[in-house]
This record gives sequence, C-alpha cells and structure tokens, in this order.
Amino acid sequence: MASFIIKKFTALFGRGHERTIKIKKNIVISVLLRGGSTVIGFLLLPVTIHYISPLQFGIWLTVSSIVSWMNNFDIGLSSGLRNKLANALALGEHESALKYVSTTYAALIVISLITFLLFFIVGSYFDWNSILNVPANVLTDTWTILVIVLSCFCVQFVLQTVNTILTASHQVYKVWGISLLGQFLSLAVIYVLSKYTVGNLQTLVGVLAGMPVLVLLMASLILFRTDLKTLVPKLKYVDVKSARSLLGVGGMFFFLQMGSIIVYQTDNIIISGIKDLGPLAVTKFNVAYKLFTSLSILAAIIMMPYWSAFTDAYAKNDFDWIKNGLRRMRQIWLLLSGVSVAFFVFSPFIYKYWLGPGSIDINPSVSLSMAIYVIVYIFQLMYTFLQNGLGKIRLQLVSLIVCACINVPLSLYWGRRYGLAGIVNANTAVTIIMNVLLYIQSVKILNRTAKGIWGK
Repeated sequence: MASFIIKKFTALFGRGHERTIKIKKNIVISVLLRGGSTVIGFLLLPVTIHYISPLQFGIWLTVSSIVSWMNNFDIGLSSGLRNKLANALALGEHESALKYVSTTYAALIVISLITFLLFFIVGSYFDWNSILNVPANVLTDTWTILVIVLSCFCVQFVLQTVNTILTASHQVYKVWGISLLGQFLSLAVIYVLSKYTVGNLQTLVGVLAGMPVLVLLMASLILFRTDLKTLVPKLKYVDVKSARSLLGVGGMFFFLQMGSIIVYQTDNIIISGIKDLGPLAVTKFNVAYKLFTSLSILAAIIMMPYWSAFTDAYAKNDFDWIKNGLRRMRQIWLLLSGVSVAFFVFSPFIYKYWLGPGSIDINPSVSLSMAIYVIVYIFQLMYTFLQNGLGKIRLQLVSLIVCACINVPLSLYWGRRYGLAGIVNANTAVTIIMNVLLYIQSVKILNRTAKGIWGK
C-alpha cells in the first residue's frame, strides 16, 4: 500500500510540462510551509493580545499599517526585478540577471536611507497619539513605537529582495520557509515574555518587527553562498541602463502597489480614526480578517508560482499552457469559496475556541462581510497574477486608481453608518469593479483580440 502511494505521488510530480512540474513542487512544499506559518499566526494572535491588551494590540496593528505603506517606496523595482529576472533566466541571459539583481539592491539601499531620514525628521513634529485616536488614559508613546518599526522596516526593505529572487527563479517555497521561521521565533519569544514578564508594547513591537529582519539576514547570507551563489549582487554590475529597464516594467507596478495600499491597507487607519470605533475596533476587525484571509493567503501560495511561470510561457509564446494554468486557478477559487462560506457558518465557534470565551466579541455581520470579500478578492488574485506575469497591467493600473479614489470616502461613509461591516463592504464593492474589467481583459488577451488599453 505504501509503495503504491509513493509510486502515485512520484508519478504526479514527474508528469506534465517542465514548467508545470516546477509549479506542482512549489505549491505542495509552499502549502506545507505556509500552512505551518498560518497556524503559528493564529497561535500568535491570542498570545499577543493577552500579553498586552486588545486596545494596545490595535495600536500596534495601526502603526504597522502606516509603516507597511513604505514597502512600496521601491518605486516598483522589486516587481520589475521579478519579471525581468524571470525572463532573463528563461532565456539564459546570466549577465543581465546579475545586473538586475545588483542594481536592485543598490537602489533599495539608497531609497531605504532616504525614507528613514525623511520620515524621522517630518514625523517627529506630529502628535501621533492624537492622530491614531489613542485614549488619553493609555500611556503609550506611539512615536517611539513608530521609530522602532521604521528602523526594522528599512533594513527589511533591502533584505527582502532575496524573496523576489527566489520567486523569479521558481523557488517560492523557500520564501514561505523564511516566513515560517520568522513567525515561529516571534511566537516563541512572545510566549516566553508573556509567562515571565509584564506586558510591554515597545518590547512586543521590537520582537514582531525585528525577528523577520534577523531571519532574512541569515537566509540571505546562507542562500547567496549556496543556491543563489551565481546571483550574488556585486558593485561592478550596478548599471543605470538596467535600472531604467527595471523601472520601465516596475514603474506601473509601483502605481499599482500604491493604489492597492489605498484600497486594501488603509482599513486600520480609517477604523482607528472613526470616533465611534477606535483602536479596540481595529483589533476586532483584524481578528475576523485573520480568520477569513487565511484563505486568500492559501490562494496566493498556490497561485504565486504561476506569476513567473506565466512570464516564462509568454516569453515562449505558449498560450495553451497559460489557458490551462488559468483553468486550474479557477478550480482553486471555487474550492476556497466554499470553504469561506463554511468559515462564516462556524465562525462563532472558531472565535470562541481560538481566543477564549468572552475574549473579543465579533459581530456576525463582520464575519459575513469578510466571507464575501475573500471570495471576491481571491477571484481578483487569479487574474492579477495572470496580468502581472504577462506584463499587461495598464488597465489594472487605471481601474485601481479609480477604485482607490472611490474606496476611502466610501469606507469612511459606510464605516460611520454601518460600522466595521461597512468598511469591509466598501472594499468588496471596489474589488468587484476591478474583477469585471480584469476578466474581460484576460479573455481578450488569451483570444489574441486585445487592442488598445486591453492589450497593454
């Protein structure tokens, strides 16, 4: 019996196009690693909340959201690197690959230094406790927390380039392995602190922001001595022309990322700023968000290897493989949509056993809104990875800018009127608009009838 299972398992990974075999291996290993990371994330949330308090945890989430915006200050270099490097490796252009890697590292070091100095100088003039609606009776120096997070982020900003290189070279599972180790160490340290020390928000922030940096540093040192030794960045390969090429591809990705921030990553700040909600509501929102978006994380794990694979297939004009890949992604979406509905049905029990009885009360309307949002968002992921892999992102950019302009005022209005569920529904509404446009564009591209903005 065991030999039969092994034989079938081996046949599964030995059958199909070479590109498909790589994706299968990446998906299986990534699901195992990211699955472990997701479990740790679920364990980390109640441990963290009990170490400090739900309100202080909401402050941390809001601060980290502000700093995470800066992740897109690379002006699209990382996204440009992913596509350009995947294309160079597919065509065997090793020197070009080295130039892309070296130039990206050099540019990100300069950007991170400028970002830190500008934010530190300008940010010191603001009353962040007032901006984030922190109650006066909560003795928290929000500015100090921001500086800690910003310092760690600026280092991580450069180091995380190794994740882009791994993705472009069809080694996505290693990205999730790095993430798993970082989360495991964070959980271990916070658990020990919760047992033997009094809760301290600054200590918590130092651990949660600093541990990923430490893991990325160690991973980079190891990988560039082993699997990525042929892509070690060197000063002599830093090239202005390569930078222009990266920005040519990555420039539109930058605006896409900025639009995505406005649409999908302003929720914590909007919630914290609404008088009737505040930091405690941020924690409630993120508990529901953590549960339901575990499905979108799973979808991203499975679909992400297709990004670089689509780039490879498009470079070789293999449209049949692209269509088959998209068909498999649709099957994944349907399956996860069913799971999202099940999550909503059982959400009261999940919250109870996950966080403990009476810990945090989540309104059923928030859970229902999250379930619908995740179904709509995973559909968008499917076509976003396709368009990104093909480099056809002009329509995506235009639609995202329009949706970003709609999302913030709509979230504020519905948030004040309907509470947390209103904010989630605002995200769902603008995502549906984008989904319709991306679906039409994908059909046109794959049928080779795309003209004008539909083919750009």
